[in-house]
Order: sequence, then C-alpha cells, then structure tokens
Amino acid sequence: MTVESTRAGFAAVIGAPNAGKSTLTNRLVGAKVSIVTQKVQTTRFPVRGVAMSGNCQIVLVDTPGIFAPRRRLDRAMVRAAWGGTEDADIIVHLVDAAAEVAINTGEAKAQDKRARIDVDSIVDGLKAAGKTAILALNKIDGLKRENLLAVAQRLFETGVYSEVFMISAATGAGVDDLMARLVKAMPEGPWFYPEDQTADLPARLLAAELTREKIYLRVHEELPYSAAVETTSFEERKDGAVRIEQTIYVERESQRPIVLGKNGQTLKWIGQKSREELTELLGRTVHLFLTVKVDESWADKREFYGDVGLDFDV
Repeated sequence: MTVESTRAGFAAVIGAPNAGKSTLTNRLVGAKVSIVTQKVQTTRFPVRGVAMSGNCQIVLVDTPGIFAPRRRLDRAMVRAAWGGTEDADIIVHLVDAAAEVAINTGEAKAQDKRARIDVDSIVDGLKAAGKTAILALNKIDGLKRENLLAVAQRLFETGVYSEVFMISAATGAGVDDLMARLVKAMPEGPWFYPEDQTADLPARLLAAELTREKIYLRVHEELPYSAAVETTSFEERKDGAVRIEQTIYVERESQRPIVLGKNGQTLKWIGQKSREELTELLGRTVHLFLTVKVDESWADKREFYGDVGLDFDV
C-alpha cells in the first residue's frame, strides 16, 4: 500500500484595503484567524492561517491592504504586505469586483476610485518584482457576468496574472475551486504546523486583535483609524482560567469618551464581546480587564512595531 506524500507551502493573499482578504483567509482555513470589520486597513500585520486539504497544508499569509502610505504605520504595513509575497509559493491578488464594475458602469463612489488606484499600484508592484499572481475577483454576488468578464479582461491584459477566479469570500461561492488550485501549487514536503492548528499567532496578540475588532465594530463611524490595543498582562491561573489586562490607546482626549461610552457602557460591551470570543477560542474561562489611555504618538513608538512584527525603520 502506497502512502500518499504530504505537501506544504505558502500562499500570500494581497489586495487593496477592504478587498476581503481576511474574510477569504478565514473561509479557506475554516476558522477565524483574522479579524474582520467594515473599517479599511483592519489587518495591520501579516497573519498566518493554516488551511488543510487532504494531505496538503497551505499556510495562508493574510497581509495588510496595499495602498498609498502616508504615515509611518502605513509604510510599515505596506512593506509587510509586499514582504509576505517574497517567499510565497503562490500569490493571490484579491480584487473587489463590485468596485471595479461600479467604475466601468459610471456608478463609482469615492472609495471605488481609491480601490482602482490601489489595484493598479499592486499591478505595477507585481510587474516591478517580476512576479505572477492568481487574480481572484471577490464580491461577485449580484454582478452581471458580462460586467465581471470586462473587469477580468482589463486586469488580465496587464500580463501579471496566470489565471482568474471569480469568488465570494463571504458566501463561499467559487472558493473551493480556488482552494483546489492552491493545493496544486504546494510542493511536496512535511507540514509546517500540527494538523489541528489554524493560525500562527501568539495568544497575547490574538487577544489584542480581537479587542481591537470589537472597538471598530462598536464605534466604526465615530472613531478614526487611530486606536491600538496592547495586551499588558496574560496570566495563566491555577484554576485553568486566564487573566488578561489590555490597554486601548487613542490619539486624542476627545476620543477617550467615545471608547468609554456613557457610564462606561461602550467599553463594557467591547470587553464582554471580546471576552466571550476569547473564552470560545481558548477553550477556558477568560477574565478580561480594559483600560483606555490617550497617547497621541503611539503610532510612532518602536515597541509597538516589534510586538506585531512590523518594521519601524521605514
């Protein structure tokens, strides 16, 4: 009896902000490994999700959105995104098809036009690096086939794509076909992670990311792109529970009451939702304590970048 050899490799998922990279990564893994919100640039550093298909292990590198950077944090995130492609066995460029169609049909909003600029910059980056990618048109739900084909043709003619897939990361449409293609691209070799591991993310960092997700879900419209969460204490208790202390940083004093809410109700909601999800993910009781601090320069502090694997010196 012949034992089928194992396969393992890396697939980098790149794209403009809000293209759906984290949703796709979570869908392929079959578990939540990246936080997902309506807010652009939710993912700030590469997150590795581990997807299994038969004898094949695919390490999916969910990268920050690629866009025109303005601040130090922006530059670090974009650099990290491109860095995720360097050693990948295959690259998937995820594109928001709905935004592209809106431009082609004259119905584009400002965010659609920004997305087109970011998509074209990624095409230029792939060309400059001499890399070829799979084009995955996402958010195809409700779009006419002829409009999708027009988008595919425009991008395919750039010469940086080997093939195109039309998918909906949210519903799963077309994702199985993309998964089968990724499996074929993985080289023979031993798995990098145990079969039951879904992500390569330290528990302290996972806890901070989940709390940051809940902040954006609750105060998306009111709080600008200026909040960070640091896990300052992660204590394993003798009774099996975990005691976690976190600090939420905002840049201005006026943002502090937004996170706190009236009588602290917003912060209480954030803590409750984060604690519930952490309890489920960690499989044990979690005691979570949150503090809100104002630090207008948190995004310029070297220690923040090292904690999440970003390069401060960019």
